[in-house]
Amino acid sequence: MNHDRLPAPLANAPSGEQPRDLPPAVRPAATPGRTIHMIGNAHLDPVWLWPWQEGYQEARATFWSAIHRMDEYPDFVFTCDQVVLLSWVEESDPELFARIREKVAEGRWVMTGGWWVEPDCNMPSGESFVRQGLYGQRYLREKFGVTATVGMNVDPFGHHAMLPAILRGQGMDSYCFLRPGPHESELPGTLFWWEARDGSRVLAYRIPFEYCSPPGEVAGQTEKALGQLDRSLGDVMVFYGVGNHGGGPTRANIESIHRYDRMGTFGELMMSSPRRYFDEITKRLGEQGLAALPVWREDLQHHAPGCYSAHSGIKAWQRRAQAAVLSAERWAAVAGHDARAELERAWKQVLFNQFHDVLPGSAIEPAYDDARDQLGAAVAAAERIITRAHNVIARDVRVTEEPGTQPVIVFNPHPWPVTTRVELQYGLAPGGVHVVDAAGGEVPGQEVQSVASTDDKRRGATVFRAELPALGYRLYRLRPGAPAFRSGLSASAHHLENDLLRLELDPATGWLTSLLDKRTGVDLVAGAVGEHTQICADPTDTWGHRVVSYAWPGVAMATTAIVPREDGPLRARVRVERAWGRSTMAEEFLLGDGDDAVEVRVTLDWRERGHLMKLRFPVALRDPAATYEIPFGHLARPVDGAEEPAQSWVDLSAAGAGLAVVNDAKHAYDVSPAGPGGSPSIGITAVRSPVYAWHDPRLLDPEGHYSYQDQGVQRFTYLLVPHAGDWRAAGLTRRAALLGSPARAMQESFHDGPLPALRGYVDDGGDQVMVTAVKCHEDRPGDLVVRAVETTGEAAVATLRVPLAGVVLTAEFGPSQIRTFRIPLDDPLAATETDLLELDTRRGAFTVEPW
Repeated sequence: MNHDRLPAPLANAPSGEQPRDLPPAVRPAATPGRTIHMIGNAHLDPVWLWPWQEGYQEARATFWSAIHRMDEYPDFVFTCDQVVLLSWVEESDPELFARIREKVAEGRWVMTGGWWVEPDCNMPSGESFVRQGLYGQRYLREKFGVTATVGMNVDPFGHHAMLPAILRGQGMDSYCFLRPGPHESELPGTLFWWEARDGSRVLAYRIPFEYCSPPGEVAGQTEKALGQLDRSLGDVMVFYGVGNHGGGPTRANIESIHRYDRMGTFGELMMSSPRRYFDEITKRLGEQGLAALPVWREDLQHHAPGCYSAHSGIKAWQRRAQAAVLSAERWAAVAGHDARAELERAWKQVLFNQFHDVLPGSAIEPAYDDARDQLGAAVAAAERIITRAHNVIARDVRVTEEPGTQPVIVFNPHPWPVTTRVELQYGLAPGGVHVVDAAGGEVPGQEVQSVASTDDKRRGATVFRAELPALGYRLYRLRPGAPAFRSGLSASAHHLENDLLRLELDPATGWLTSLLDKRTGVDLVAGAVGEHTQICADPTDTWGHRVVSYAWPGVAMATTAIVPREDGPLRARVRVERAWGRSTMAEEFLLGDGDDAVEVRVTLDWRERGHLMKLRFPVALRDPAATYEIPFGHLARPVDGAEEPAQSWVDLSAAGAGLAVVNDAKHAYDVSPAGPGGSPSIGITAVRSPVYAWHDPRLLDPEGHYSYQDQGVQRFTYLLVPHAGDWRAAGLTRRAALLGSPARAMQESFHDGPLPALRGYVDDGGDQVMVTAVKCHEDRPGDLVVRAVETTGEAAVATLRVPLAGVVLTAEFGPSQIRTFRIPLDDPLAATETDLLELDTRRGAFTVEPW
């Protein structure tokens, strides 16, 4: 008898030997009625627990793996973000880059995100977020003929509330993110409308469970994702692929997707992309279903609040670099220089170091040597552009000869008029100098300590008041002889006073016992209780995982000295010195004639490990409201002591008065309510010193040797700004801009020239609507780009004067609206409005008139 027989049909199983490339089969009738869009991706941190050089190589290896999977599996789709990785491949492996272009053309290599990197989404400036898309999307368009329409930041630790406006302005209508997770927020679901302050919306999708997966089968990833999803959606996205150090989807991943699709285990499993998912869910829900989705109008927080303060250096370097490159853009445009290539290189260094494991301080220690060098290179490039532009302008200014004097030209980088103090080192006269304007009128000033400690009696230093036109310059002159200026400014070891403010210092604590605003009669701190410095042991990891607040009880630094340093007619200064453990801090309080804010310059020498220090600002306000600056906007938050991210300022206001704190280097704040033994207060996490890249749940070995962050000297400055009304009256965003990017003075020679002693080039009027960018157009350097944003959350009509182009623009702005104008310098009356990529142009609702 012949017992030979044909093999029986193969039934799929979740494990065991399975042949590859099984043909599709009809799914069981019991298969759940949903489509699961499987999103193959390879999240790659270019820097984290490895240096960027390792990330550079891994990008090439990961992308080759994705190409090979595409060759093996015709239905495989790969989703790619972070444009810097593509740029690395282009310059190191042309063959691979060509293969990627083929797959993009086939529609199987899908570009998302559209940004240079996945940055931290809280701390960069609004203009930095614009540049992430400007350079990212334009690269995709140039190299691949596409731009991303889906925003994607899967790994950053939070997302500020103006992002939808930026995404929309860069051609993206939807957004994928992971954090905060369901356990960290009260977000309304998996899919929702996210609406910015200006009303811009994107369709947002919170990735369930994780953005990457193990290299084996995808069942665990899918099950955990389904466990976090809003089941009412039906169709969902599940992200898979080996990530963080790259890798991407594996054969085992893909084979298991095919297998579970045949088995009907989870529903229909489809190789897909975020774009396809959003298109299909939009079609399925229809207008009525989309309108019924919940709307979220806040930021997306919180995850890893320790990252708002970890590594003070990277925060300060970034702030300096952003300000320098923005200023360089402006002066290149004013001087008519085509510096696009230099600026692009500088911007890309800045943008790369906004990556979400660099700027948050969560990378390994060597990464910050690279970051320091790269950001230093960006600053150096910016300063070269600025210096060249200033010299080109200065050589054309008419400077009449006056022997024995020194001409000085002061440049204002801000597109609004500025009155500020300028410090200048000189080598003119052993008996000191005074400053006059171009007409010979004396300018308020005083002699101050020189930075040079030599026997050269001619070297000295002066500080003087400069009144500067908007984005422009003014000519001054140093003449021998001491200043004759007098004022009502007074100072002692324990007080500073001018016509507007009086502050008093406690001799024991060195902190304010009074800050009287004479304009309102309100003393913002009299009677307020609480220490100014607050140090506590901090056993949290680098990220501050699971931290809600760092506003814990602490010990105060001891005051060791209070020293008057300046008592002049223009400016007075008192130095307060403190110490705790092995650390010291000096705060120098400065008040000038006519100042409506107190400047405090801080030098902190921190030598503590695993500790943090809050600088706390108790206020004598009852039931105050808190407002924080965010990129391109502001946000009200509860007075609850939570650790919060912000840009440069935080304000507390109540009953028609308030106090704001503005700073040039920090991003970690809290606003705490009154409690036992304390008044309401603003807190800045000034320093925090965890071990580098230490991640819970690992415990540190008590006998181990580790490197701790923020050891050594750092410097930063803050302003105390009393005001009437609410924060809108105090011009806080403009104050922050001037603090971070001061006026520049340069000594000049005598010569003739066609330019007058004073000139401005772009002026936004200094009101609600603030110009944030003045630059040459990316495609046509003969066109000027001017961007402005409404800063108070209230509609306004703005008049933007642009003498550089010979026109005046008048435009309506909605609350927190961002608008960008393109002005051809050869035909300025033909100005148009453009998107944030400088690609789409439209006439827009505004008027253009000759200057």
